[in-house]
Amino acid sequence: MLTKQQEEVVALYNQGLGLYKARKFKEARETFLKGLQILPEDGPSKLYVERCDAYIKDPPGEDWDGVYVMKTK
Repeated sequence: MLTKQQEEVVALYNQGLGLYKARKFKEARETFLKGLQILPEDGPSKLYVERCDAYIKDPPGEDWDGVYVMKTK
C-alpha cells in the first residue's frame, strides 16, 4: 500500500512523463522536481530531471520516438 506522499509522487511522475513524451521538457522537469520535493530519494524522478536537462540543452530531432539514447557510458 502506498503512502499519501508516494501517491502524490506517482501522480506527478505520470504527469511529468506525459509532458516529457510531448517534448515539453522544461515543464516536465518542473513536474519531476515537484515530486522530488515530496520524496527527495525518488530515483525515477531524478533520472528524468537529468534527461530533461539534456534535452533542454540539446533537443532531440523531429523524428524522436521517446527513446533516450545515452551519449556517454
